[in-house]
Amino acid sequence: MSIFAWDDARHALGVAEMDHTHREFIALADRLASADDNAFPALFATLLDHTRSHFSAEDATMKATRFSAIGEHIGEHQRVLMELRQFNRSVQAGRMRMARAYVRENLRDWFDLHLATMDSALAAHLKQIGKH
Repeated sequence: MSIFAWDDARHALGVAEMDHTHREFIALADRLASADDNAFPALFATLLDHTRSHFSAEDATMKATRFSAIGEHIGEHQRVLMELRQFNRSVQAGRMRMARAYVRENLRDWFDLHLATMDSALAAHLKQIGKH
């Protein structure tokens, strides 16, 4: 059973680049949630790299389009990246229990909330200025 699954009604924002990146994130997170101990470290590192790239692109878009809520949004990106980096250090050292719990119990709820609030506001801004 999938812990993470794309749902157009819940996840699609109508901005092609954002939707594509979010689909990739959900697919990676789902693979990570069911990965065995051999695959988990590499997949966690891949999720961290994907998230870093994802947030960097969003941050650049917000700056380029003068998005008004940029400070809060970038701050949230930085907070989540810090968490992922801390978990990744433990995972790469062979300590996976806390990271597994984070993926299974927190990541989906965080993503859904972030998407419904911060990312949906960014998507609305991009549509308003014709950058979707």
